[in-house]
Parts: sequence; C-alpha cells; structure tokens
Amino acid sequence: MLTKSWLAQLPLSEIKRVAAVSGGDINQAYRIDTAQQHYFLKVQAQQQSVFFEHEQEGLKLLAPAVRVPQIIASGEIAGDAYLLLEWLDLGQGDDADLGRAVARVHQQHAAQFGLAHDFIAGKLPKYNHWQNSWADFYIEQRLMVLADLARRNHYWNDSRQQKLQQLCQRIRAYFATVPVTPSLLHGDLWAGNVNFLQDGTPVLLDPDVFYGDREMDLAMTQLFGGFSAVFYQAYNEVYPLRPNYEQRVAWYQTYYLMAHLNLFGETYGSALDRTLRQATAE
Repeated sequence: MLTKSWLAQLPLSEIKRVAAVSGGDINQAYRIDTAQQHYFLKVQAQQQSVFFEHEQEGLKLLAPAVRVPQIIASGEIAGDAYLLLEWLDLGQGDDADLGRAVARVHQQHAAQFGLAHDFIAGKLPKYNHWQNSWADFYIEQRLMVLADLARRNHYWNDSRQQKLQQLCQRIRAYFATVPVTPSLLHGDLWAGNVNFLQDGTPVLLDPDVFYGDREMDLAMTQLFGGFSAVFYQAYNEVYPLRPNYEQRVAWYQTYYLMAHLNLFGETYGSALDRTLRQATAE
C-alpha cells in the first residue's frame, strides 16, 4: 500500500481516500478520491518514469479517433514510476459503436510500419523501428523476437521453430503481392481493454500502439472472446477488410500466444501449437 509520504508527492491536494483496484498483472492500480474529483493511479514499483511514456504516447495517438482516459500527470516518486489518469465511470454500450470506433482508429495511417520509439521496459520487448515492409516488420520485430525469448526461457522446441519458419514463408509470399496500409493499432485489443462510459461512449484502455496491419488488432479480438458479430459487421461497414481475412487470423494470433507463452509458460503451449498448425495448414 502507498504511504502518506509517497502520496503527498503526487500533484494533488486534499486526498481523502485511496483504494486498490484491479489493474491487470503488470501494474499496481488505485482509485484516488480528492475533495474535487476521482483519479486512476498506476504504479510500477522500482521503475523509472520512462516506463509509462509508451502508454502515454499511445493514449495521445488514439485520442483523436476514440475516447481514452485523459492523462493528468506522470513521473517518479521514491524510485517508483507512476501514471495518473482521469477516473472513468463505466457503464454499458453497443458493440456496433465499438466496432465503428476501432475502425476509426485503424483509419489513422502512417507512411511506414512501426513507431518512433521502442518499448523495452516491459517483460516483452517491442522493437518498433520503421520498416517499409510489413512482412519484414512482423517477422523480424515481433515473431522472431518472441521466438528468441521463448528459447532463452526454455519454452521453444524444434517443432515450433519449424512451424514458425513455414508461417514466415507464407507471410512473405502473401505480402509480396498484396499491399497493406500502415494503420494505428491499439496493440492489445482484448475484451479487458475496451469498455463504455455511462452514456454508452466506447473507451479503449491500456494501449500498446504501433502502425501495422489492422488485421493484427482484429485477430486479438477473436483470441479470448468478448466481441460479438455486431462488432465486426459495424467495423466492416466503416472500413472493409481485405478478402479472406479469416484465413490470416491464425497468423496474428500466433504472436499473441507466443507472448503468453513467454509470460505464463506452457499453460499456453498447446494453444500455440494448435494455432501454428492452423496457420501453416494447406
């Protein structure tokens, strides 16, 4: 729990109450009530303030297209990084509105694939240097990075390596003839990172942004459920997908399952192996 001396260094006055809230497995999270309003505080113990710079950049890039939490302050207190955001009172909403909001995010484009900075402070390094080729970016800066990490973590084997190499060949062959426009991606678009305000406005949370193939975001929405058919129908009406999108879902779910393999171990091994077989099936 945060001490009074720690809290006194926040740029807030008249703190009345601090309560721990669920904030995922990465950060400590708190609701802070002052005499005037409520705030959401994230703390990453024993990290420098740079830890939250990537998330802040993501919120700023998403904000023109979709509702996100407003940034109040960030910094470092007693060796702990913190990010102070507005508190959002959440409610219920329409998946069609959410689908249209995600489509608007994906209509934010860049000239190349990647981002202006890497994010290597987290458990999974994100090397974002710009690439003209989506196949090069996805293979070299996403898939191979996680394969190397899994090898060091003793979660990799020859069978997975062989299937991954087959997948990479398939990806290169496809994108050699199919152009793709770099879209702004949320980067971690599962049901836990989307919500609605009390008036039904869709909200996106905890971004891990970069510019890539928008099918990658949508593949993540199908990995752990939580998105209805209405979401995809509304999305496609605003920003139609390339033909045969479903055939490539496993290409991108492979990355997210490799991420979970590195974070949580062989709990996700069978799902990864199944998805690799699907991604490389004739």
